[in-house]
Amino acid sequence: MEKILVSIITIGDELLIGQTVDTNSAWMAQELNHAGFWVQRRIAVGDERQAIIAALEEEGKRSHIVLITGGLGPTADDITKPVLCDYFGGRLVRDEDTYQRIMQMFESRGLPVLQRNVDQALVPDVCTVLRNERGTAPGMWFEKDEKIYVSMPGVPFEMKGLMENEVVPRLQERFETPALLHHTLITTGMGESFVAEKIKDFEAQLPPHIKLAYLPSYGLLKLRLTTVAPDKISAAAELHKEFMKMRGLLTDIVVAEADLPMSVILAEKLKAKGFSVGTAESCTGGTIASQITAIAGSSAYFKGSVVSYANEVKMNVLGVQAATLEQYGAVSEETVREMAAGALKVLGTDCVMAVSGIMGPDGGSAEKPVGTVWIAVGGHNNIHTKKHHFRYDRARNISMTCVAAMNELRKWLEL
Repeated sequence: MEKILVSIITIGDELLIGQTVDTNSAWMAQELNHAGFWVQRRIAVGDERQAIIAALEEEGKRSHIVLITGGLGPTADDITKPVLCDYFGGRLVRDEDTYQRIMQMFESRGLPVLQRNVDQALVPDVCTVLRNERGTAPGMWFEKDEKIYVSMPGVPFEMKGLMENEVVPRLQERFETPALLHHTLITTGMGESFVAEKIKDFEAQLPPHIKLAYLPSYGLLKLRLTTVAPDKISAAAELHKEFMKMRGLLTDIVVAEADLPMSVILAEKLKAKGFSVGTAESCTGGTIASQITAIAGSSAYFKGSVVSYANEVKMNVLGVQAATLEQYGAVSEETVREMAAGALKVLGTDCVMAVSGIMGPDGGSAEKPVGTVWIAVGGHNNIHTKKHHFRYDRARNISMTCVAAMNELRKWLEL
């Protein structure tokens, strides 16, 4: 069965200069991958007519489907629509459904309707209009030389609605796609090259249609097996068989058997135990708590956090002894142990994570260089501590600390 190839074009000067990070194409690629489509190219171009046309021509030669986001707003730099009209032919006409929705939207909010807002209802008369339930700019579906082109707004919330409700369902009706399956193993505690050496014989015996990818992440290594086959059931069975072979070689470093963030992996462990958790955070400034509470339903096991950035808070809220701080310093085993004990009392949880470290770029010393982190995890009768050294920039040190703390608690829960 033929792979259905997709190219994604994101439009906007702000993407090229780094002012805005392109999250659209990453999300779209994941959704298309899950639906069985093969994304082979993701490119960004500026708000410039010839650049957009060149991208359309080039990607139309490469792929069966070209998806475009951006440049559909009401301002002068939003030029995608007239460029598409020129490229596909036809003229701009008013889409009555879009026009009525715009009028109703502004009326319901008590806002005046400007001509530039009304103009968002203009679409090339050669396109199929895709209703945007989340905004004013509709999606547009074009067909040329047996290829499909779809233009959507660059606003992520609006683009996602169009992809989920209009674009992907229409593509699935049009194309028969092969089964594209992944199975991911998450490991920790062993570097990529050492893992590769350990499973080299396994990798060598993999069938040609099953591919192994090494995907390093913050403190973790993901091993993803991928296969493409016409029969989903038999492909899934074969992939699972190879996955279990790989898992058996790495049992001592396995964290999870699915592509999940550490916060979700930890959540499953906490729920299985029926334990509540809290955090005492110094160097991470509440980031661990933020990652935990980003999960829907986290109130079932997460009680709260003490962001004890200053020593006064460590002492006055968590009960860390002044003598401990004076003798050992804020970044020490003794301090995080007392932070954890204090958090257990203050938050009333079954277990906690406490972290204190030096994230950089300043603040380090010969004894405690930048990236030094102490982590304490555990419960009322058993607090475990561990020292880490992360030698990266500030943002990455914080991310590494969050993953390490959650992983330490995961291991403690499995004892």
